[in-house]
Amino acid sequence: MMKKTILFTLTAVIMGCGQGSAQAEAQKKNIPKKTVKAARPKGAVKAPDFTLADLEGNRVQLADYGGKVVLLNFWGTWCGPCRREIPDFIELVDKYQESGLEILGVTLTSGPPENIQRFSDHFGINYTLLTDIEARETDIVRWEYGKATGRPINGIPTTFIIDRDGYIVKKYIGPRPEHIFYKDLKPYL
Repeated sequence: MMKKTILFTLTAVIMGCGQGSAQAEAQKKNIPKKTVKAARPKGAVKAPDFTLADLEGNRVQLADYGGKVVLLNFWGTWCGPCRREIPDFIELVDKYQESGLEILGVTLTSGPPENIQRFSDHFGINYTLLTDIEARETDIVRWEYGKATGRPINGIPTTFIIDRDGYIVKKYIGPRPEHIFYKDLKPYL
C-alpha cells in the first residue's frame, strides 16, 4: 500500500512539473515580440540626445522618450514633400501610439513657434513639434544626426526610426507613405 502511495505521489509530482513547464512555455510564446536587439540592424548607432523646445516653450529631450519607438522627422512648414507626409504621420500616431510610437517633428527654418503652431492647427498635427530654444539649435541637432549616420542631412524631409533602446535603426531621405513607415516600425512596436 505504501509503495502505491509513493508511486501515486511521484506520478502527481511529475505530472505537475510537466504542467508547470508547459504553462511557462505557453507564457513565453504569448510574450509580445519586443526583442529589439534581434531586429536591430548590425552597425546601428545610438541616437544623439538633444534638448529642443516644443511649441509651448517646454524643454523636450529625446531621452524623455526612452522605452518608446520614435519616428524623428526633420521637416519645414515651407517644404512640399514634408507637407505630403503629415497626413500619414497623423494616421501612424492614431493607430500606433498605444503600442509605444511617438513622432517628433524637428522644424527647420520655419519661423517662430506661433507660426508653426498656426500651421500645426491648420493641418491637425497630433504629434510633438520641436523648434529652437535659442537660435540655430535645430541645425545643431540636424548636424549631429548626419554625423551619427555618416551622411549629412542636406535635404528634408529626413526621417529616422529610433528603437526603444535609443538606437537609430532606419533613415529615410525624402517622403514616404504610411505603409512604408509601418513596415519598418512594426518589428519595434
